[in-house]
Amino acid sequence: MILPEFYVDDIIRRAIAEDINYIDVATDNLIAPETHGSACFLAKADGVLCGLEIALRVFELLDSDFKCVKYKKDGDEIKKGDIIAELSGKTAMLLKGERTALNLLQHLSGIATATALAVRAVEGTSASIADTRKTLPGLRALQKYAVTCAGGKNHRFNLSDCAMLKDNHIDAAGSISKAVELVREKVGHTVKIEVETRNLDEVKQAVEAHADIIMLDNMSDADMACAVKLIASRALTEASGNMTLERLPGVAATGVDIISLGSLTHSVQAFDISMKIDK
Repeated sequence: MILPEFYVDDIIRRAIAEDINYIDVATDNLIAPETHGSACFLAKADGVLCGLEIALRVFELLDSDFKCVKYKKDGDEIKKGDIIAELSGKTAMLLKGERTALNLLQHLSGIATATALAVRAVEGTSASIADTRKTLPGLRALQKYAVTCAGGKNHRFNLSDCAMLKDNHIDAAGSISKAVELVREKVGHTVKIEVETRNLDEVKQAVEAHADIIMLDNMSDADMACAVKLIASRALTEASGNMTLERLPGVAATGVDIISLGSLTHSVQAFDISMKIDK
């Protein structure tokens, strides 16, 4: 896991506090505290695994006796029926941590699985797949980590990473050239400027303003192909807006450098993984 442990632990502690609150009415009245048991994570579909170390950390924080055997790792392709890991420890803590662990593991594996499909759809082209800032509050770094596990790239982590001038910025400033000029004269030399464009005329303006990255927002494939020729490698090109898995091969064929998809994080389907307690 490349994310710092203190960051992950903070998310897990908040999730556990939300779920367990004071007591687990079912478990605390059913299972003796000293009882030990075992369980496993079982894949119930085909996809890409992500978040295993994070899920296991849930049980480590709950139970000093917790142990596990891992058969898979983040980024691995898994098949329906695969045993991902075997867990052992206090039975009560396995039961208390189950939902929090699975919520994280299923969500992050869903992102990795969706990203892998998108990456596969543009194979053989120069385009890379990237995420966006359309993430769940508090989970951005975890979600972006899941994208990288499946071969995707990360866009901005936050507003401090890059000056992205979207349509509202440009409308407020008056023009693309004015917006770029105002930002460039104030930011340091390490800050890149990306300009969102909606048509070929705006693409020309962004090129003339010497934008570092030009976003082609909600354009047709034909317009994007024209834009790529017009830009002629004077800026990186990013296709965005209404990007579906079916569209990706055609968009990549236009020659764009990056295709960003908010759907990788904001509306992804959870991957089906279950935890089975041994009888």
